[in-house]
Amino acid sequence: MTTYILDDVVAKQRKRPTIVIFPGGAYRFCAKREGEPIACEFNSAGYNAVVVNYTVNAPYPKALIDASDAIIYTRNHREEWNTDKIFVCGFSAGAHLAASIGIMAGKEDAVKRGDNLNKPDGMILCYPVITSGKFAHRDSFDNIGANTPELLNKTSLELQVDKSTPPAFIWHTFADDAVPVENSMLLANALRDNDIPFELHIYPYGGHGLSLAKSFMADNDDLIVPHVQSWMPLVKKWLSLF
Repeated sequence: MTTYILDDVVAKQRKRPTIVIFPGGAYRFCAKREGEPIACEFNSAGYNAVVVNYTVNAPYPKALIDASDAIIYTRNHREEWNTDKIFVCGFSAGAHLAASIGIMAGKEDAVKRGDNLNKPDGMILCYPVITSGKFAHRDSFDNIGANTPELLNKTSLELQVDKSTPPAFIWHTFADDAVPVENSMLLANALRDNDIPFELHIYPYGGHGLSLAKSFMADNDDLIVPHVQSWMPLVKKWLSLF
């Protein structure tokens, strides 16, 4: 974990939410461009941030336990960090992990806690891997060893949503050819079926792994999509609802 905690006079005047960030990388690596730049953006809006380099290339539920531990660590430092609510923010497979701890905390034996210390207050899911079915990003599931019907069902998150799932902000691009947009739509439908509030944005253009979609962090022009850059201002407005 790398922490980005505000430590100034203004920050001490009121409690600030903390955003726990899970970079993407198909559960094979943690993408740097979805870590520190995201934390700095949240810092600029007055939020604390934590970037989690969770265990990769390891069987389920190892990464999920890492996510649980990161949230518990953050809650245990809420007085020191002057924080109150905790939101998870994930990208691609990191969004699968963020959604997994949001949905599975209290249900999955490996991360079940009676005090709910590891359950986030909300989820920010950016081009998320969600389903292990027809529209799956197969590499992500292979890299956590999801190769049995039972585990594929458990890690297909649209099947696991229930009334205890926290609210979500979700965005994706229609043109994503790595993680199909149906992943976000399946999750949104499951949230609606369980009466869980969500905000969903589907941009018409842009590929996978856009992060902030800005030039300063793009290694090719395909990752610069001005229209998609609006997701961060939108998520900051969504966070103000809590």
